[in-house]
Amino acid sequence: MATAYLGKKSFTPTAPIKGSFPLDHEGVCKTEMVDYMICITKNRGNNDECRDHAMKYFECRMENQLMAREDWVKLGYGDLPSSEKEVAK
Repeated sequence: MATAYLGKKSFTPTAPIKGSFPLDHEGVCKTEMVDYMICITKNRGNNDECRDHAMKYFECRMENQLMAREDWVKLGYGDLPSSEKEVAK
């Protein structure tokens, strides 16, 4: 419903910057996602403590063509030593 209602401006949705990506309907990366969510919960939302879990999740998505293969620097992991990046694989 993109029409104005009672004088309010309408909302026009825009595509995400990176584009759309397939959802994990098969649950291929569910284990990695759950591990990340547990880590976030344990650390009270502090995602810095869970970066290794997030990397494993991204790696799983890239391996299973659920997202395009990206360089770790573009995903925000350029500051990690290469040994930590290899652990994610």
